[in-house]
Amino acid sequence: MYLVRDAMASDAAACAAIYAPYVTGTAITFEIEPPSVAEMAARIAAARKTHAWLVLELDDQVIGYAYAGPMKPRAAYRWSCEVSVYLEQGRRRTGGGRALYEALFDRLAARGYRTAIAGMTLPNPASEGLHKSLGFEPIGTYRNIGWKLDTWHDVAWSQRPLAELPDPPTEPR
Repeated sequence: MYLVRDAMASDAAACAAIYAPYVTGTAITFEIEPPSVAEMAARIAAARKTHAWLVLELDDQVIGYAYAGPMKPRAAYRWSCEVSVYLEQGRRRTGGGRALYEALFDRLAARGYRTAIAGMTLPNPASEGLHKSLGFEPIGTYRNIGWKLDTWHDVAWSQRPLAELPDPPTEPR
């Protein structure tokens, strides 16, 4: 059975190990060099401070993670956030991504965020299907926006509501 919990600095090595194959072998992320464990720990700390970073455990092993961060740095965007989810390779379509995202959305809504934004390098049927099943709606595609693995890639963007907020909204916590 899956356990979703808040990430800790001690999860950085597992998160870095999960992420590295996506960096080196796919265009799912546009990073070129895998982050170090120290860099991953810093990312976890930053996300937890303002948004959230969660890990997914199975049999006491971290097998996935999801996090959120600012969508854009300008103040008017502060109720929106960009979200991402990563699972150990070979664990797609097992319910882990859904479990992580549902818990992440709950945390973000409780903190006062209104909208989640997700970008997906195309083609990526598993990610596209997950996001659609969770209520994300397409909002546009950046064509030939990223060069990786010797070719140009498109990125599809989608969004979903997290919470209904009063107008004017209170500041995210």
